[in-house]
Amino acid sequence: MKIFKVGDSQKAICESCQSIENTTFQLRDVPFSDESGTVKNVLVGVCDKCDEVVIIPQQSAPMINKQLCALRKPIESKVPAHFIDMLNNACAELGAKPDFSNALIKYYVHMLSNEAMPADKLKTYLKSNLAAGKSDKRISLKSSILRDEITTLRSKAHIKSTSGVIKAVVLKIHDDIQVHPQPNLINQLKGVVAAVS
Repeated sequence: MKIFKVGDSQKAICESCQSIENTTFQLRDVPFSDESGTVKNVLVGVCDKCDEVVIIPQQSAPMINKQLCALRKPIESKVPAHFIDMLNNACAELGAKPDFSNALIKYYVHMLSNEAMPADKLKTYLKSNLAAGKSDKRISLKSSILRDEITTLRSKAHIKSTSGVIKAVVLKIHDDIQVHPQPNLINQLKGVVAAVS
């Protein structure tokens, strides 16, 4: 990937001018195409003739994605208080702090929705004794792809609600890490913990 600096120039097709024009890389505030927000102070190529943004270099993609994620509403789920305890205990077992629990849920949702873990028995967790209880605690998850993965998982596991998916995933985490420990999976997760801590 070529890295551009402020002041670098390059030829590009300008849609406004309908021609190939010289562009200069500058820091600009760029609105999203759906008008849901603006990326502040991002490096872009600007047409020297009409002053319109014509190039967004690959190096600016992470900053744009970060802004997109910040704009997305979190996925909220209400769970019984003991679910938080199960997540905290699973994190402790992996050598992680309790704030790793959201990453752990997202990891499981990703693996289950992409068939790296079997999802067919996920619904059975919702029939267990641990699934019961007043849902008075909140789990809030943010991710650019999580909503789509949960939708996929709902369909695969035949679970009607997003909260049901989150509950089933937490119960599976508890089962895999504490009730019937899966050594290979636990070692993988310990590797993830080591990479992000």
